[in-house]
Amino acid sequence: MANQLDPYAALRYKEFNIFLLARFAMVFAWSMQFIVIEWQVYSMTKDPWSLGIIGLMEVIPAVSTALFAGHIVDQKEKRNLLVKCILGFSVISLGLFCLSEPTLVADFSTTTVLYSIYFLVFLGGVVRAFLGPTIFSLIALIVPKKIYPNAATWSSTTWQMASVLGPALAGFSISWIGVHWSMCLIFGFSLIAMICVLRISRKPIMNPKIGEPVLQSLREGLQFVFRSKAVFGALTLDMIAVLFGGAVALLPIFAQDILQVGAEGFGVLRAAPAVGAAITMIGSTRFPVHKNAGKKLLWAVFGFGVSIIVFGFSTSFWLSVFALFASGALDGVSMVIRQTILQLKTPDHMRGRVASVNSMFVGSSNELGAFESGATAKLMGTVTAVVFGGCMTLLTVGVTAFASPTFRKLDLQKDVEEHESSE
Repeated sequence: MANQLDPYAALRYKEFNIFLLARFAMVFAWSMQFIVIEWQVYSMTKDPWSLGIIGLMEVIPAVSTALFAGHIVDQKEKRNLLVKCILGFSVISLGLFCLSEPTLVADFSTTTVLYSIYFLVFLGGVVRAFLGPTIFSLIALIVPKKIYPNAATWSSTTWQMASVLGPALAGFSISWIGVHWSMCLIFGFSLIAMICVLRISRKPIMNPKIGEPVLQSLREGLQFVFRSKAVFGALTLDMIAVLFGGAVALLPIFAQDILQVGAEGFGVLRAAPAVGAAITMIGSTRFPVHKNAGKKLLWAVFGFGVSIIVFGFSTSFWLSVFALFASGALDGVSMVIRQTILQLKTPDHMRGRVASVNSMFVGSSNELGAFESGATAKLMGTVTAVVFGGCMTLLTVGVTAFASPTFRKLDLQKDVEEHESSE
């Protein structure tokens, strides 16, 4: 069967291919929806603070329910749980589709429509708290342990490819068919994801502690993360980098007011980081990053910070595109290493809870970073806010490299070989 040296090892399993298609459709819809919402809200308010509120409305439920969601994921069957997550997203997309129809909201004030959008974004945060841990846990039930690193790479690559096309299409579709029908397209992709997931068979529940008290379960998950230096170090580094390097949240301002490139230019800017990340991840299927993973992660995050600073100072559209492309390529290295660490270091019965902590650290830091970017842009100006975020990222890398020599010397080659020999 497939082995670790085979770059297509995970793709030789039919259900994993179906899973990738479902994940692509779901991430495509989600990333496209977020961009359309950003554009609509900023067009309504012309206020950077409103972009920060979007991030805050999603991060509050995502963080507050994450640990509980991880406990539920570890206790329940994963395929059906993923179906319910997609169903929840579809309902939210349908609500946003209705809110973007002028004739349906003609009698509503701008404030009412705005708050309704925020409310649906809030519900989306609840859905996302369950979605991430469910997907992470399901991967381990579809492919054997010996190809976890390869499966994690392909899953992350699929996520990035969807993140390339979703924002790019969002920018063009806003220009071509408007916000309302862009929302309809998003709803259609959520249905495609649902059809794909229904073709995956139900999976066994791997948790030997079914019915375990919630608090005891949550404490066990947290203790595992904080005691594992590799897991905790990777999550912390990525969280701080994403939190302070979240320049993409301010792209509507750059596109409309600074670079003045309109909706189509906005789509190009928003897609550039994901294009870079996707190329990096595809390359990592042939050139694994297990060796000297700690040093590679530190250098990748350092380069990410430099790219964000260049983007902040740039007044040239194509230099801005290149800086964002570079930031995405380096972030792709970070993501592959982090996902590999999580897949290799996490016991099967704790995957939901560990993935929930991951979503609290990294996933939610995207939205919290959007809030931070919106707030700092309001206080100190858009360009200064972006440059400040990049500088904070560089500072974080320096502190981590100095304070944690164990993480700096992290190497995953031995873990990969152990998983291969266990099969």
